[in-house]
Amino acid sequence: MSLRRRDFLALSGAVGLSAALSACGSTLPEPDVTRAGFGEGAKGTVKVWCRSATQGGVQVAVDRFHKSQDRIRVDLTPVLDGQYVTKLATAIRGREVPDLVDIDDINSMLFIYRDAFTDLTPLIEALPFRDAISPGHLRLATRKGRIYGVPYLADNSVLFYNKDLFDRAGVDPAQAVTSFDGLLHAARKTSALGKNVYGWSIAGNSPGILGFVVQPHIWATGTDQIRGRIGSQRGHVEGNEPLRRTLELYRTMWKEHLLPPANFADSGATWGADFRAGQIGMLPANYAAAVLAADRSTRARTGVHLLCGPDGGSAFFDGGDNMCIPRGARNASGAWEFAKFAIALKQQYQLPMGGYSPVRSDIVSKSFRADYPLDVAALVQIQRGYAPVTLAYNLLYNQADSPWIAMFRKAVFGGDVRGALAQGQQAYDRILTQSQL
Repeated sequence: MSLRRRDFLALSGAVGLSAALSACGSTLPEPDVTRAGFGEGAKGTVKVWCRSATQGGVQVAVDRFHKSQDRIRVDLTPVLDGQYVTKLATAIRGREVPDLVDIDDINSMLFIYRDAFTDLTPLIEALPFRDAISPGHLRLATRKGRIYGVPYLADNSVLFYNKDLFDRAGVDPAQAVTSFDGLLHAARKTSALGKNVYGWSIAGNSPGILGFVVQPHIWATGTDQIRGRIGSQRGHVEGNEPLRRTLELYRTMWKEHLLPPANFADSGATWGADFRAGQIGMLPANYAAAVLAADRSTRARTGVHLLCGPDGGSAFFDGGDNMCIPRGARNASGAWEFAKFAIALKQQYQLPMGGYSPVRSDIVSKSFRADYPLDVAALVQIQRGYAPVTLAYNLLYNQADSPWIAMFRKAVFGGDVRGALAQGQQAYDRILTQSQL
């Protein structure tokens, strides 16, 4: 998922996407990752594609890699998020693929399911830090027990809160952020502090941001809005109590004016600015929106916690990128050598400076805590990260006309929670059926 969560895939529809990907079903040869010396001492050029949204995070690794050796040159090509899937599918059909793709983890399965990526299982299982790697990212790169991508960077959604406003409102953070009752109490107390101060803020007209920050409340209960495995998935919307209670929480906050009026039309262009200005008690967001652009005093007054479920539990959206080697890659050995370098601790340590999070929990040292205290919460509870494994995520959540944003706005701003759930169930079932044809 992108740094600012604004530039999302604009796909024409489930049927069109399915046709494009089915046409890219790979017959290209798979590199032999088990041969002696694979990923060591490679030479030449490694062609790498990255998402334009996360180019900054990848470029740092490329620059450091070039300084570390002179055998391999990385040719980095950024691709607009909205064109990535189509461009990669076209390259596979044309049998001219890059050696390594840095791809949105939520889209990894689109190509894994079409046998377009190399099986990296033995390489990943041999990594000495295998158990510290983000399980949420790995889940999105795994099919039938085999792993087809290595996580590189994370873009996680957590809850940031203003400690100064909480203190003025007499709110105990330890109690406020662990249940919906606590969140609502804190939002009411904070909003009562005065004009232009609100308890909570969202980008209420951005489907991608809403999917990123709202869904973890539901996942914290062990529930999703999608049921079944790829091939037979259906919506789990009507009768989903955590989902209903989450929509009702947001409806209550909107009705009681605990959200800024501007949230109604906010497409994410200024996401996090009101929180950084000290006007918001709580902001569900990523590190980039809440912390990266904040000054020292704003960071000092900011606290962080995972997003809670209605009665407890916690979760975060495990967004970010996986690195995958397409079948047919001409310098797969060099690609893996660069990938190993990119996930080493020294490179992972640089990611927060660009607004991203590491994908290795073993990076949390005394120095990391001191340098990036607001990027620790998800890392020390890395097993709580989640994102659904499906071929239809962008169609369900990221598009401007997605059933997710239609359901959210109908329930929260329109006040019709029951109708929104019924409408959502039908739309989820339709899209999931079409995307699995």
